[in-house]
Amino acid sequence: MKKLTAILLAALLVFSFAACGQNGGPGKTGEVSVFYYTFSDTYISSVRTAMDSYLKANNIEFNNYDANGNQTTQTEQVQTAIAKGSSMLIVNVVDTGSNDAAQNIVNLAKAANIPVVFFNRSVDESVVSSYDKCVFVGTDYEMAGHMQGKMIGEYLVENYGKVDLNGDGKISYVMFKGQKGNMEAIARTQYGVDDCNAVLTAAGKPFLEFYDPSNTDKYLVDQDGLWSSAAATNYLSTALAQYSEANGNMIELVIANNDEMALGAISALQAAGYNTGSGKVIPVFGVDATDAAKNAIANGSMIGTIKQDADGMANVLVQLTKNFRDGKATFDGVDAANVIGTWRVNIPYATYTGEN
Repeated sequence: MKKLTAILLAALLVFSFAACGQNGGPGKTGEVSVFYYTFSDTYISSVRTAMDSYLKANNIEFNNYDANGNQTTQTEQVQTAIAKGSSMLIVNVVDTGSNDAAQNIVNLAKAANIPVVFFNRSVDESVVSSYDKCVFVGTDYEMAGHMQGKMIGEYLVENYGKVDLNGDGKISYVMFKGQKGNMEAIARTQYGVDDCNAVLTAAGKPFLEFYDPSNTDKYLVDQDGLWSSAAATNYLSTALAQYSEANGNMIELVIANNDEMALGAISALQAAGYNTGSGKVIPVFGVDATDAAKNAIANGSMIGTIKQDADGMANVLVQLTKNFRDGKATFDGVDAANVIGTWRVNIPYATYTGEN
């Protein structure tokens, strides 16, 4: 009898472990709460549209929250959602300048014993790894800068004489940075120029020169941290009043951390008579491959961008949601080639010039 009891207990334990999986069994059944840093960001809007579609297709109850660029608002939204019985948090965190905001959200999720998945805007590994039900879905943000820099360099080598408007043998550029302290913005700002310079050097061409020698940062940053078209339009409109063909110091190249700022720069250029479909074109490069950027590339007002796959990101986020809900292994159904350790998934980038 004792032997039979022991066998039954052992079988029960085996069944229990098999049923639980990595996430310890099915999760709570309340809404999945999705927090966006702002609804107004074009790329994030693309993610949201895809997310809504995938969540509905999988019969997952959800609610979207718009922080409108305010971290205090987002933190309060998280607290409210948890109080209402949220089963999972999916967070596009507002403040990436330090770990504090993300860590606070992790602590709230941990106290409620619900999973939290951060996405798109960088969250440090130490924050994610502080809770076993936390994951980050993003990109290899350095790769975007490397790919953009290489694309720009190759374009300039092929079109150097046309781009060098004042014929001084150098290319004068402006760089639009999305946000201070944001790791993606930092990497794109650095490598977008460094890798371009590497291509130029290999072709026997001089380094790019920032248009304003008094600006030692060598970038213009959106002070609101919104990576916005308005910031780029305002900056470039002001700059073009001083740096022009008439003055012999025209800005000859625009590099932007994202497509929104690239499109804002195009608005300023078009107001000055450039990139209008006829006449001279100042090459503009961005990141994201939004529909608006693709249209700009198609009409010739923009040269190229780096595709950040909004649909691919949404698909992975919903797969992780299902895994947590159903008690499966965290990365079940996710391409293993894109999984980094036990804490993140990287969505691959691709170049986009309208020809690929």
